[in-house]
Amino acid sequence: MNAAATAVPSSPHVMNTYGRLPIAMSHGRGCRVWDVNGKEYLDALAGIAVNTLGHAHPKLVPALQDQVAKLIHSSNYYHVPNQEVLARMLVERSGMTNVFFCSSGLEANEAALKLARKYGHDKGIERPEIVVYEKAFHGRSIATLSATGNPKVQAGFGPLVEGFIRVPLNDIEALKKATVGNPNVVAVFFETIQGEGGVNPMRAQYLQEVRALCDAQDWLLMIDEVQCGMGRTGKWFAHQWAGIQPDVMPLAKGLGSGVPIGAVVAGPKAANIFQPGNHGTTFGGNPLAMRAGVETIRIMEEEGLLENAATVGAHLRGRLEAALLGKPGVKDIRGQGLMLGIELDKPCGVITQRAADAGLLLSVTADSVIRLVPPLIMTTAEADEVAAILLPIIAAFLAENA
Repeated sequence: MNAAATAVPSSPHVMNTYGRLPIAMSHGRGCRVWDVNGKEYLDALAGIAVNTLGHAHPKLVPALQDQVAKLIHSSNYYHVPNQEVLARMLVERSGMTNVFFCSSGLEANEAALKLARKYGHDKGIERPEIVVYEKAFHGRSIATLSATGNPKVQAGFGPLVEGFIRVPLNDIEALKKATVGNPNVVAVFFETIQGEGGVNPMRAQYLQEVRALCDAQDWLLMIDEVQCGMGRTGKWFAHQWAGIQPDVMPLAKGLGSGVPIGAVVAGPKAANIFQPGNHGTTFGGNPLAMRAGVETIRIMEEEGLLENAATVGAHLRGRLEAALLGKPGVKDIRGQGLMLGIELDKPCGVITQRAADAGLLLSVTADSVIRLVPPLIMTTAEADEVAAILLPIIAAFLAENA
């Protein structure tokens, strides 16, 4: 290769908002991607839990090409037929009532917060308050940033939005102590499995207890399934493992297999809160995004990807646990399906680059948690390859920092 072909990528005219690795991707197929220099990587990040069907899926690509040739955008002044198709698909798989479409997880969470506030105002509550959680991440707009439980990402952006009550995970007594008797509480809002916070799951019993408390207090139960939903854990939505149903459920990431899309699914209690003029979006629900969502769900079912996520995820977790649990420096391995976190006892951000050097894409979140969220098409053999690349990297890192 010539010098230009192997040069380190740079983006001097792009605002410096990301700590990027010195890599630029060229193309992908399945669970593999290649950079502009021709280096191959096994993708265990999936664009941060976005590329549900991997890369260049042979059923998705022609469907999107067909849609681009017909109509990309028309606006919500008119009906978009695939909005109804995709909404019905989500309603049938969630047991809920209706859907609002937007373009990202942040927008979906922002809409959920607005739903909760209007729910309170409709009940005569002048200053509604929403329960949120420690270590949560819901987005970077001012409102979703305020709901987020990470002081690092909040720093420099005050004053934050008021009206949030923060509680610890999986502690029903703490939730009750912080809320019961407060007439302004209108909703409880959390991720079933926290993603950016370190792959932290809510326990099934806790989810059931919160559902019961919301019913008793007439609050909205709002579950952020942006990262852990859309089959990633082996069910359509991670809360379904606890046998409960939320009143409001934001979705995004994996719903469009890479095409920007967001959605808010509402149950009966929240389905009619928004009326014309209360909320809107320019790009949300456009024909291209809707086709991507419809085809994603159709292909997931045709190819049994929920079952695959559960099976391959359990296999990968087993490999990781057998090699790492009980080793000095390894605190925990957690998650479900193809959403796994390996927590070490010290910051390990360097592992992201070391893994990439070895041909594996992953991320480190919450400073010390290695996060694996590969495409749901990953095979058992590819999961073994992930373990074969990653485990020696972790072992070397722990040895040099012992």
